[in-house]
Amino acid sequence: MACTKQCVPFQGTAEQEAELKSVIAQLKDTQGSLMLVMQKAQGIYGYLPVEVQTMIAEGMDVPLEKVYGIATFYSMFSLFPKGRHRISVCLGTACYVKGSADILAEITKEIGIDAGECTADTKFSLDSCRCVGACGLAPVMVIDEDVHGRIVPAQVKGILAQYE
Repeated sequence: MACTKQCVPFQGTAEQEAELKSVIAQLKDTQGSLMLVMQKAQGIYGYLPVEVQTMIAEGMDVPLEKVYGIATFYSMFSLFPKGRHRISVCLGTACYVKGSADILAEITKEIGIDAGECTADTKFSLDSCRCVGACGLAPVMVIDEDVHGRIVPAQVKGILAQYE
């Protein structure tokens, strides 16, 4: 089910918005609290879409560009939703040398999204990382908290089927 980063529509609830507004009200007058508000917003929504960034900017009385700049500078923030099952493929040296780029390509083929994207049904999101600390199991992919090591592209479909 192919999807670009933009295709999963924002689905915030009134309860989430009220929670974010409460956080903003508590921290608005605290100097240097913008990043904390953004962290709490990501905890509420799971990511920071433009709709949430706008609420933060307006509530904190800062330019939207400042919120966006922070959200794109720090890797802990995500501008796009994550799937129920989060897949991460290690592209660190040991994994890369042992074929992790082929693993990533096979996952992309199977679920129809690129790294940094989420399937339209929000079942899977796909990312790459530099090292998961399991070099002895290279190549490695992690799905949720499960580490799958010493895999070859032919195993990808079967591994993904475990998460259907």
